[in-house]
Amino acid sequence: MSSETVDLNSPTLLQWLGIDKDTPRDKLSDATYFACMKIMAESIGKLPLKMYQHTDTGIVKSDKSDMYNLLKLRPNPYMTSSTFWSTVEMNRNHYGNAYVWCRYNGIQLQDLWIMPSQDVEVIIDDAGILGTKNKLWYRYIDSKTGKLYTFNADEIMHFKTSMTFDGIKGLSVRDILKSTVDGSLESQKFMNNLYKTGLTGKAVLEYTGDLDKSAKERLVKGFEEFASGSKNSGKIIPVPLGMKLVPLNIKLTDSQFFELKKYTALQIASAFGIKPNQINDYEKSSYASAEAQNLAFYVDTLLYPLKQYEEEMTYKILSDTLIEQGYFWKFNVNVILRADIKTQIESLSKGVNNGIYTANEARGYLDRPALEGGDVLMVNGNYIPITDIGKQYGIEGGDSDE
Repeated sequence: MSSETVDLNSPTLLQWLGIDKDTPRDKLSDATYFACMKIMAESIGKLPLKMYQHTDTGIVKSDKSDMYNLLKLRPNPYMTSSTFWSTVEMNRNHYGNAYVWCRYNGIQLQDLWIMPSQDVEVIIDDAGILGTKNKLWYRYIDSKTGKLYTFNADEIMHFKTSMTFDGIKGLSVRDILKSTVDGSLESQKFMNNLYKTGLTGKAVLEYTGDLDKSAKERLVKGFEEFASGSKNSGKIIPVPLGMKLVPLNIKLTDSQFFELKKYTALQIASAFGIKPNQINDYEKSSYASAEAQNLAFYVDTLLYPLKQYEEEMTYKILSDTLIEQGYFWKFNVNVILRADIKTQIESLSKGVNNGIYTANEARGYLDRPALEGGDVLMVNGNYIPITDIGKQYGIEGGDSDE
């Protein structure tokens, strides 16, 4: 009698218990699903995070350097800001919810930690057992130690997908499109098996006489050693006298296999908000430039999660006093809307010439150092206020006397 030893985290044990048979890695093995997850995670991760303040003179950069540097450079000792926010986005899309624990040292924010989404449960204390009735709490069970932690809602930043029916927990794409994603995975498995069998689907073995089950299995196994697999492609197959091996060729074009596979890929991409050209489908691309493509992706796909990130960070990280003073967080989306160098120069030049930017502000957009005298707004000297039109000719209000 043989036995096998497994630990609590072993996939074999989970399979025995019928728990979590579809691991994240299984879903990510689908090329379209992986590409969409990668695009969304990297799009969020590459956006610089900024902290600003509303003042009487307009919006200015924040002077809260300690808090700003924590989120901008290294939210915790093990992650850069890019890695941190792309990981949060990865969890948000795959599980439908992403949770970040804000650890404080007194009243000062010390660091931020991403909590495993599959181990966090959102609970509402409708009986007031934890102190306040109808308050939201987050319960986290450490999968390694089994220890239970309960966090106040003010300690957790909760980012969810747009698909939510209660406004508290989001639904993931893989759950909503489970049959579609599973179908795409099965089509890939079919292609893999087809390659392994030398692009031969099935074969019919014709023979005379009657064989028991054991003899049939031995006969089939013997033929498979010579007939199946790419290593046997082009080799001679020995067939005993009285037997005949007839291959059943599968024509993928007859079943519109690739058309269906492409359609499934577009369905998965559209569920993420990913444009066809981003998954290398340029068949019906109608964008005039890469800038127009990026603008459409920003407005149609990224704008909602970015707004959610900014609102959650502002509310959960900043104190009520700082919020009243006008401080807020904002991602700089100019990095994805940046045009070619010629268009940038023309746009900045118009801004400087019309008094929108100072010369140093325009140089800052191009990562050039500020120069003396470059902080003065300039406009064309021929411009005059609309209320003064006609005064240079001695005409009041622009009307002439008749």
